Amino acid sequence: MTVPKFGLTDHTAETIRDGKADVIVIGTISEGDTVALADGAAAVDEAFDGELLSALKALGATGAADEVVRVPTFGRVSASAVYATGLGKVNGDAPTAEQVRRACGAAGRALSGTKRALVTLSQIDLRAAVEGIALGAYQFTEYKSDPGEAPVKNVDFVSPADGTGKEHKATLKAATAVATAVVTARDLVNTAPNDLYPASFAERAKKLAEEAGLSVEVLDERQLKRKGYGGILGVGGGSSRQPRLVRLHYKPSKPKAKVALVGKGITFDTGGISLKPAAKMQEMTSDMAGAAAQLATAVLAAELNYPIEVIAYLPLAENMPSGTAYRPGDVLRMYGGKTVEVLNTDAEGRLILADAIARAGEDDPDYLIETSTLTGAQLVALGNRTPGIMGSDEFRDRVADIAQRTGEGGWPMPLPDELRSDLDSKLADIANVTGQRWGGMLAAGIFLREFVKDDLPWVHIDVAGPAYSDAVWGYTGKGGTGVPVRTLAAVLADIAENG
Repeated sequence: MTVPKFGLTDHTAETIRDGKADVIVIGTISEGDTVALADGAAAVDEAFDGELLSALKALGATGAADEVVRVPTFGRVSASAVYATGLGKVNGDAPTAEQVRRACGAAGRALSGTKRALVTLSQIDLRAAVEGIALGAYQFTEYKSDPGEAPVKNVDFVSPADGTGKEHKATLKAATAVATAVVTARDLVNTAPNDLYPASFAERAKKLAEEAGLSVEVLDERQLKRKGYGGILGVGGGSSRQPRLVRLHYKPSKPKAKVALVGKGITFDTGGISLKPAAKMQEMTSDMAGAAAQLATAVLAAELNYPIEVIAYLPLAENMPSGTAYRPGDVLRMYGGKTVEVLNTDAEGRLILADAIARAGEDDPDYLIETSTLTGAQLVALGNRTPGIMGSDEFRDRVADIAQRTGEGGWPMPLPDELRSDLDSKLADIANVTGQRWGGMLAAGIFLREFVKDDLPWVHIDVAGPAYSDAVWGYTGKGGTGVPVRTLAAVLADIAENG
């Protein structure tokens, strides 16, 4: 899906009342037992002779998050209806960016079938409003014979009173590009695994990257064997659809830093010989969300001309049980020479990531950022909306802070040294699991650390829960969420600005 066509309009009352929009979107705030109008709604309330709140209350509006109430205008303004979207309770002087993003997301869903909408919440936070509408309007209808009402086609955002027109246009461009990157990741996650497998994913990555001006290298199973990628080959060996490793490279003329991106690309995960339970196995089509996010982020870096060199590695494999599948008890020789004893073939993501991380270290990056749907233990520890962020302490905390400010969330987690001995192997340099249930998310991070180049600032972002949603809320629908694309984009922007 592509995002709606976005534009800017001035913030005069006449423009808001007399514009060409079919629907005007305003914000409401929950204030205990009553509801209030958010900034930007004054011109609409004026047209209702100050009775807009009374109309909303009569319709049961509370201002709660995810609430959207439709008010017919009966000709008071040129639009046929006003959609009042709830921001929830506001603590402080103004709603947060995430409250605006979530309210606009709910409105974006409600706008299906609308040709043109005018959004006033952009006067509170333009960037958040753009992202919210774009992501809330998202639909994936590739496999529907009847796709239903189309997403809103055109959206005009009322410019904030502060700032210049040039600044507002730059904000709109950046927000639209980031939202488009999230949509790209969502589309990939939501594509059925019979259509998205290692070779077809590699082809999609190649097409997207080349269109953005990135250079692309794709290694097939023969080249992977020749170069010694034992983890990727081991995991992918059980499938008739053989693995790939995609390398994307964006290099501006005078880069301020070099960043390596690595994303887990298991296009479907049965667990292999250590077979998963059947319940909800269909959601393992999302086990390539990390690779989807890194692909979208690398393309975004080129589109927004970030002054940093970005090299992304996407290890792609399908984890299947068969006569050629790797087994518990096997020892794999990884890229770079380390050996791993396989105790559980369902701990496969760390094996393909280890190969890619070791290879990325040879590029001498200043930072390494890896993301993956890696462990069920992430959901146990942090739930299904909060990524776990591990890695070198200073960079981990920097990324976690940025993640929280983007609204995607993220919590810094430790990598306790005492857990390393639990990964000791009697046969190899390291085992792929600990053999105990405690600290599984942290043990996976410790495993990955073994393959990170010494003294390289790095993070591992575990999005096992946040990358896929079973529920609808705010700007998130069911299926792929695109997490953590917005975090990755913000981290790259931060590195571009601060080194």
